[in-house]
Amino acid sequence: QVQLVESGGGLVQPGGSLRLSCAASGSIFRLYTMGWYRQAPGKERELVAAITSGGSTNYADSVKGRFTISRDNAKKTVYLEMNSLKPEDTAVYYCNAYISSNLDYWGRGTQVTVSS
Repeated sequence: QVQLVESGGGLVQPGGSLRLSCAASGSIFRLYTMGWYRQAPGKERELVAAITSGGSTNYADSVKGRFTISRDNAKKTVYLEMNSLKPEDTAVYYCNAYISSNLDYWGRGTQVTVSS
């Protein structure tokens, strides 16, 4: 069992920055692919960024060049650095840990609001 706790969300002005963190429990954090997803009101949840156990990353086209995902296996934490934020980035951001369909865990989410 893995528990994920997100933090770092909040209200920020357009063009601003936020850093989300996701702290995980469990002894095999390093083996999980970690991802950040987001869900805006009335929309489906979508992948924002992911990082594999080997450190490979992928990003949604909408955030490429603005967001950076990273992980610290010693701290069992994954980060999402978000720069040049836009109002359309407003959503609840969820952390995900995945190895297989039987090892697939979600955090409760953290709200990010981009507004002037």
